[in-house]
Amino acid sequence: MRGVLVVGASSPIGRAIGAAFAASGDRVVGVALESFVDSSFVDTLVLDCSTAVGAAAAVGSMESVDVVVLAAAAMPVGPVTSTTDEQWRTALDATLGTAFAICRAALPRMRDGGAIVAVSSVNAFLAAPGVPAYAAAKAGLEGLMRQLALEYGPRGVRVNAVAPGMIGDPVEGAAAGYPLGRTGRPEEVAAAVHFLAGAGFVTGTVLPVDGGLSIASPAAFLRDDLRARWLP
Repeated sequence: MRGVLVVGASSPIGRAIGAAFAASGDRVVGVALESFVDSSFVDTLVLDCSTAVGAAAAVGSMESVDVVVLAAAAMPVGPVTSTTDEQWRTALDATLGTAFAICRAALPRMRDGGAIVAVSSVNAFLAAPGVPAYAAAKAGLEGLMRQLALEYGPRGVRVNAVAPGMIGDPVEGAAAGYPLGRTGRPEEVAAAVHFLAGAGFVTGTVLPVDGGLSIASPAAFLRDDLRARWLP
């Protein structure tokens, strides 16, 4: 039975991740900025893990730290010219600051076979309008995960990330850019996180969980005439 810490556990993706690990018999502790109740977690904590104090408290609550899942994020929406200093800092702190603080607290306790899995986003490598702070935070998160994979691999700790596309109820027309013809579900992200947590010879990678979005050319795929001509 592994000790699993899920940060950002109150979101639909965080809850699905908790359920996936609990179904494997793991002991799962969830952390969020607000109080929540979910039977998948043996304990739920309300902490700001972007701070050293909050991160230390979250890690200190664990009997063993075998798996850490970084699923916390904030996504202010708007062009860079209307993004405030507070929104910028909030996005970076929620995603990148939390990841840094939790990893700094958890890594000294993680033994051979430990795993860190971050929930990134396709926005880390596919530009989209209106999410400059979120995209920058997720890109930084992936860079941090690669760095930790390199530095802590010799200790037997693996570090990976998943990059979801749009998850949950789509806005009108959102599914058009996805080769699978739909957006994703939280449990599909959770399945990928669970896989990476146990994939013993995989480290330093970012696994897209995006229904094929990242392989599709928007210039061609979104054109109705080309879709009608070439797709079955």
